[in-house]
Amino acid sequence: MLDLPKNKKIILFDGVCNLCDNTVQKVIKADIHDQFRFTPLDSEKGVEILNYIGVEAGTIDSIILYEPGQAYYVKAEAALKIAGFLGGKYSFLTLLNIFPNALLNRGYDYIAKNRYRWYGKKDQCMIPTAETLNKFI
Repeated sequence: MLDLPKNKKIILFDGVCNLCDNTVQKVIKADIHDQFRFTPLDSEKGVEILNYIGVEAGTIDSIILYEPGQAYYVKAEAALKIAGFLGGKYSFLTLLNIFPNALLNRGYDYIAKNRYRWYGKKDQCMIPTAETLNKFI
């Protein structure tokens, strides 16, 4: 059994991607109800979660939203679920759910494929600040 924070949704992300880092920072800022915790996909905890949910580490470089004991979501579906949980100004993004996941994931995959070229890549995983350290597992 995984040792995860109670009643928290876990966001697994590409820790060296600047776009992903920016997105994580925005989610942290918008998470006024303290719903989320974060871990890079290739971290020890990230790999442990991937193994637990049956996703082979290294085969996915997408965002994953894991709701312990309930479900997990990848790519566009994960992003839209996160937006829905955040509420507020992010709620409008859930309107994209009218489109099929296959279509949404094509758009997601296009951005993901080009993210390093457009936004850059870090040499190492992001390091949380003192203010955000408690958000990471």
